[in-house]
Amino acid sequence: MSSITIIAIAKEARVNYLSSLLEADPNEALVREYLHHGDLFVIKRDQRIIGVSLFTFPKIRTVELKNIAIKSTIRNQGYGKAVIQQATKLYKQRGYQEMIVGVANSSIDNFNFYQKLGFRLVDIEPDFYIDYPTPLYENGIPTRDRLIFVKRI
Repeated sequence: MSSITIIAIAKEARVNYLSSLLEADPNEALVREYLHHGDLFVIKRDQRIIGVSLFTFPKIRTVELKNIAIKSTIRNQGYGKAVIQQATKLYKQRGYQEMIVGVANSSIDNFNFYQKLGFRLVDIEPDFYIDYPTPLYENGIPTRDRLIFVKRI
């Protein structure tokens, strides 16, 4: 895997990355709600965009990974891990103490991914996904609840 760079995107240009963010979260109304909050980064490898990530700040000294989408053709090659490692370093330098991420109850691969990066399950938001426009399923499991993982940084 070659190295990546994350580059901040200005608020007025964020709508250009909406389709990429929708790959990770298909609820367009919800994505539009958080699109202009926090920090949006494009993820580049060899000067080509390979994904996006968006971080918000739900409370003092807490950063939330709200959305991360890596191009489907190059997933599972360590790019998501590299993004989180770079973001962890950046936000720690800015004085943040923890990073949180919400994961759907049906996203089994994401459970493993975040736990390998040091995140721990701390809470469950029941029925978080039941109001999505289209019912979601992953791994044959209905997507209903949002599981909250946290990592000290």
